Amino acid sequence: MRTERNLTRLDRVFARLDREPERPAHIDVPRMSRHRVVLFTATLAFYLAIVWAVVITSWLVRLDWQVMFFRPYQQWAGIHWFVDYYVVLGQRGPTAVMVAAWLAWRSWRQHTLRPLLTLGASLLLLNITVGAAKLGMGRLGPHYATVIGSNEMGLGGDIFPSGHTANAVVTWGILAYLASTPRARRWLSAASAVTSLGVGMSTVYLGTHWLSDVLLGWAAGLLILLALPWCEPFIARAETWLFDLRDRRRARRGSTVPAAVPVPVVLKPRPAPVEQAAPEREPVSLSRPPRAPIHLAPGPHTARSERTPVTPVGSRRPQHPERPPRGTAAQAARPLTGG
Repeated sequence: MRTERNLTRLDRVFARLDREPERPAHIDVPRMSRHRVVLFTATLAFYLAIVWAVVITSWLVRLDWQVMFFRPYQQWAGIHWFVDYYVVLGQRGPTAVMVAAWLAWRSWRQHTLRPLLTLGASLLLLNITVGAAKLGMGRLGPHYATVIGSNEMGLGGDIFPSGHTANAVVTWGILAYLASTPRARRWLSAASAVTSLGVGMSTVYLGTHWLSDVLLGWAAGLLILLALPWCEPFIARAETWLFDLRDRRRARRGSTVPAAVPVPVVLKPRPAPVEQAAPEREPVSLSRPPRAPIHLAPGPHTARSERTPVTPVGSRRPQHPERPPRGTAAQAARPLTGG
């Protein structure tokens, strides 16, 4: 009776990776639904409320100063080394390279440029919106604060909102946005939320950002993720244009290659290579005289049965010329006696 082994989750993952890549006929592209519009509106209101609370130097600014004077990096100095490494998950360069490598592999497997183009569109929106807000509000960080209790706005700084936090929300959240199944989207959304939350609190721990900077960074990154469905038509057009450009370049390359061959082409017989002259050395080896066999003496030869013995039977010594044969003299000298 044949029994089949139950496939584990790891076996199913490798079986999916071993399948032949095919370009998906229909990709589940998130749409700007009513639920998403409500979330986008609420997040935008939260964003504007944080900015207004900092501008008017409200209780949020006083909380910023209290956290700064608390100096978390001194209160919990034992985890300083871990936070220094963990905060790298919010830096633009390392995170963009890691996520781009994964999305590039997905693009190659699915024969589509949408994952990479979506990442590029989200990073472009991040640079434009967050960069403009940083330069426009010009807030100084805790290490460069000048007046205790002030909001430090308009002094040439560039820390409001937190770029580390917004970058963590967008870079890791794009994996959840591009997930192919609802279950994967839920798990990746939770993982990206925890990662971005940890990155934001790490900057507060190190004293590089105010607490309000982190709150505004979370809102800025979430706004970009919620607004991505509005960019999907442009992403689809860009993908179509890039594939058309590739096809035109291939067609142009294929049409120019035969034109480079001169017409008419005169074909000449190929000369015989030097290695083919080996048969001419054959007569040289055949012209040598055959050597005599080393086991035969020169002269006529007869069969062994026809040869005459050189010495008489019973003696291996040569016969003496003056000596009579053995037994003849003895018989002559012996007297004959009668019985």
